[in-house]
Amino acid sequence: MYLRQGTFSHLPELTDAEIGAQVRYALLENWPVSIEYTDDPHPRNTYWEMWGLPLFDLDEPDGVLAEINACRNTFPQHYIRVNAYDASYGRQTTALSFLVQRPPDEPGFVLTRTESDDRRQHYGLHAYATELPAGRRYGG
Repeated sequence: MYLRQGTFSHLPELTDAEIGAQVRYALLENWPVSIEYTDDPHPRNTYWEMWGLPLFDLDEPDGVLAEINACRNTFPQHYIRVNAYDASYGRQTTALSFLVQRPPDEPGFVLTRTESDDRRQHYGLHAYATELPAGRRYGG
């Protein structure tokens, strides 16, 4: 399964040069950049673990790329994404978010159906990866 999340989810994997170009764009827009990682990429899991603090004081993407590579080395079997936050008045939201790493094997999700009263059916998603405890998911 190929998880589709973020701004560039339907494009091929971004190279480090392309990641640097997107980070440069975010910095030119005065959007602080942060790095997050998880081993539970469920679509409703919006709160991933932060890698350090948001990078408020950077002017060049080299510092962000160094932090991305440090996160990759620490968590080689996790999903890693970059977020850029637009703090301008009236917006104050995530302006850009994209994956920079995914595990080599993505087991995917199963659709569960529960039937209830009066022929009602409730659907849900269950990630195969969550069957293992945190830290051991995706072969880590």
